[in-house]
Amino acid sequence: MRDSFNEINITPLTDIFLVLLIIMMVIAPMLDQQGLNLAVPEVVNQEQVSKDSKIMSFEVTQDNKYIFDGIEIAEADLETTVTDKLKDYPDGLLIQVDDNAEHGAVVKLMDTARNAGVTSISLSR
Repeated sequence: MRDSFNEINITPLTDIFLVLLIIMMVIAPMLDQQGLNLAVPEVVNQEQVSKDSKIMSFEVTQDNKYIFDGIEIAEADLETTVTDKLKDYPDGLLIQVDDNAEHGAVVKLMDTARNAGVTSISLSR
């Protein structure tokens, strides 16, 4: 009768992990890092905001509707509205978000504004 083989050779497993580690070390610097550059805002009282600033103000309601100047904007018309109003409001975008609004609705508005050319985006509750 033959003796059973009771040892495990982990050398091939170690070789595979080292190769994967080297591949990740080479590829990681080449990955394109895209995202939002966020700056932490300072607390400013409403009285301190100058009245001559031209900030576009959108509101995202709890049922994920977009409101601009008291008018509800359809999701399909969001990009054209932001693009058209950008020349009238060059100082950026303020998004007032309801506590119960979905994250996806806010991100859609932020992406639309970024694609339209808005460089400064602020969030408010």
